[in-house]
Amino acid sequence: MNVSQTGQIIDGKAIAARVRETVAVRTAALVQAGARVSLDAVIVGANQAGRVYADNQARMCAEVGIDYRLHELPAETTQGDLDKIIDTLNADPVVTAIMVHLPLPEGVNTEHVQARIESSKDVEGVNPANIGNVIYGRRSLVPCTALATMTLIESTGIDLAGKRVVCVGASNIVGKPVAVLLMRAEATVVSTNIQTPDVPALCREADVIVTAVGLPGLIRADMVRSGAVVVDVGISRVKDTETGRMRTVGDVDFDAVRPVAGWISPVPGGVGPVTVAMLLRNTLDAAERAAGKSGD
Repeated sequence: MNVSQTGQIIDGKAIAARVRETVAVRTAALVQAGARVSLDAVIVGANQAGRVYADNQARMCAEVGIDYRLHELPAETTQGDLDKIIDTLNADPVVTAIMVHLPLPEGVNTEHVQARIESSKDVEGVNPANIGNVIYGRRSLVPCTALATMTLIESTGIDLAGKRVVCVGASNIVGKPVAVLLMRAEATVVSTNIQTPDVPALCREADVIVTAVGLPGLIRADMVRSGAVVVDVGISRVKDTETGRMRTVGDVDFDAVRPVAGWISPVPGGVGPVTVAMLLRNTLDAAERAAGKSGD
């Protein structure tokens, strides 16, 4: 791991672009062999954030040759209505990949919906079966953000075996799967939560820090060991004191931490673009397995 006066940026946009290039080549080969590569997404109600994400998905799917279908449901959709839609998509052999945009309306249980998606078509990796498979080293349909986080860490060239890693935040979709992936890479992992005492002291001993809390300024310069790899998964919207406009920030005090870190991922432009690229790759992986073309 190189120690520099100013930490090197982990360029998520560049990494994502390389992933998309590979996905496009593999997709073209699969389609040429007569298989279909598609993503069926479900959105419920007037979900502005979900609509923006859906539009971006449609554009990126088109760029790599993946067919994209958006199923738009009214805001009054019930749990039973959504269950029926998912069951229909699960049973349709033409459908190879499914995702559901969040948030869902009040009264619809998100975890129930995620568990109902057929695990082989769950390209966000949110079905408990796919999250559980992480323990056994099956990366194909790993939660996209967790997979993106590992991809960013690995891009630095660090040999994780024996390294000390602190994961700040232990969510089911990011913190826990990332911790398990790091354990499988033979790192020594500490997963912290709200009850963990003296998190700053733990971070100061870490070769790698992964933070996924959603609390701006959580990781300060005095918490980071010189030369450490810092991957920021947190996302928050704050008002810029100079412009008065809202902007997206992570958990890390980026300007203060960068001179200390060896490598650091920005927000935006770090984990986010790679997460979307991992969704595309998972979609292709699911299609390859459905077509019997995967070695898994």
